[in-house]
Amino acid sequence: MPPIDDDDWSDSDEEAGADVETSVLLGTPDGAITAAADLADAAVSRIGGHPAFLPSNEPPFSSSCCKICSRPMELLVQMWCPFENSPMDRALYMWGCAVPQCQTKDGWHAHLDRSLRAWRGLRYNDAYAAKLEKKIAKRKAAAVLPVKSTPKANPFSVSIIVPNSAPFGLGAQIFGDAAPAASSPVQEEDETSDVESDNTSSDEELLTALAVTTLEESPWKSAPSYPPLYLSTCSEYLPAQPKVKLPPGVQVVDPLDDPKGAKDVSWIAEAYENSLDVDQVFERFTKRVGYEGDQCVRYELEGTPLPYASDSVLEALFPLPPSPPLPVTKAAFTVVPPAKRSYNPSSIPPCPVCKSKRVFECQLMPNLVNVLRDGDAEAKDKKLTDEERRKLVEQELKRDSSGARRGMEWGTCLVFSCSKDCSLTDDGKEARESWREETVLVQWGV
Repeated sequence: MPPIDDDDWSDSDEEAGADVETSVLLGTPDGAITAAADLADAAVSRIGGHPAFLPSNEPPFSSSCCKICSRPMELLVQMWCPFENSPMDRALYMWGCAVPQCQTKDGWHAHLDRSLRAWRGLRYNDAYAAKLEKKIAKRKAAAVLPVKSTPKANPFSVSIIVPNSAPFGLGAQIFGDAAPAASSPVQEEDETSDVESDNTSSDEELLTALAVTTLEESPWKSAPSYPPLYLSTCSEYLPAQPKVKLPPGVQVVDPLDDPKGAKDVSWIAEAYENSLDVDQVFERFTKRVGYEGDQCVRYELEGTPLPYASDSVLEALFPLPPSPPLPVTKAAFTVVPPAKRSYNPSSIPPCPVCKSKRVFECQLMPNLVNVLRDGDAEAKDKKLTDEERRKLVEQELKRDSSGARRGMEWGTCLVFSCSKDCSLTDDGKEARESWREETVLVQWGV
């Protein structure tokens, strides 16, 4: 679900519209992955581990190599995130380099994807495509029939309560939970009988995408990796703020009454203030993230990223509007209102294949670095076999051949994906499978 139209960003201390569900999904770690079937299933979202690929042809190993040092990087996150009403299975993969020298922090170009890279894998799902065709045909047939009046539903009836939906109607499916795609809040009654009976496979079976390729005889098998963890999802909520007593006669407009009907109203009634003493951007970031400190990923397709610090990324994505000319005489004195930053992703390069604009999809959070570091330390402390110990020593020698320590120090990584989710060959023809790199912007810190 895209954010509200008024996506102005600013740094006020108070956030209006609290105690509501936002349009952001939060990804949190949920225990170690030990089952071989889950490790090989591309529909199981994960932190660390090795990738489970969707394309039948294994992607080139260079996809995971740092563009600065050319070393293979560790997989940070893999997410199962198909688009709504798309016949394509879809997963997003993100790799990061832990060599400090590769974590350049100066200038706009240093924020582009070089030591952190994101790829999307697509694969045509024949079974689900057939199901979609039947749904579309049934909707077209229903459109020419006279509309029947239906009794008004009782909003307090337990039988009609539907779980909160995620962006683009995927619900809990977004990070690989076993939730059928047909469980979206808007459910046509005429789609629940004939279509379902025609298919012997359930929605869950249609949407489960087991990886086709195997890593046994592949360079990916020996690639450096962090211990694999499940990545689960939950909705973001903003807690209730204390009510302020107002003088008699003063009225306050409740942002929940916003006619636009958006769930995320945290951007309303904020005014940006410039400050040379405090990075208000970072303070707002820590306040928002503090509501759910375990979050490793924020997912909001076509949404608005949460900036980490005042840097060139903020200036590019949230530019200040042109300032009015200052008065030169006392007679022309005017009060200049505080400037407001508006989200403007026009600086993001378009998709190089279909030329469509790229949209914000998700961002990696600071806690992910802690989770990966802690998991790596636990894996090294556990009892290893001689073969595992030998491989670990070889891996460490390769990592530290330059004598440099390793560790990621970024603040947040913003991923922007093709808005059309195109699956095209280099010559522009439709392809049943594709492997495409997307744009990553990095905010390194304060």
